[in-house]
Amino acid sequence: MSQLRIDGRVTIPECDLSWTAARSSGPGGQHVNKSASKVELRFDIEACGALGPAAKSRLRALARSRISADGQIRVVSQRSREQARNLDDARERLAQLIREALVPPKTRRATKPTRASKKRRVQAKRQQSAKKQLRTSFFETD
Repeated sequence: MSQLRIDGRVTIPECDLSWTAARSSGPGGQHVNKSASKVELRFDIEACGALGPAAKSRLRALARSRISADGQIRVVSQRSREQARNLDDARERLAQLIREALVPPKTRRATKPTRASKKRRVQAKRQQSAKKQLRTSFFETD
């Protein structure tokens, strides 16, 4: 297994990745019972020096259901009948997760409503009020 290239700036060294193979579940007949095609890829977040602290915290938040007790992200793939394809799939899914974590979220800037939108809101409230007033006066009897 070689290093995992995320984008032009970030590459995860292979020492931070480890994987194991096991027998896959589901349909497949005798092939499933005989071959270890399911792949479990593990990535050690804390040991990785390629990611900054902010990216690591975003990655932990994105992958919180996949993080084990020892702080490793676990990605499992058993889509294919071939171990090599499943390994490539697991690596690509991990790379996509890291790509999402590398993008910092946009900061929210508070905005104020425009004068026209305030006017439209007040006008809509007046129309609704007039409609309700018509309904109450129609049903009132003395």
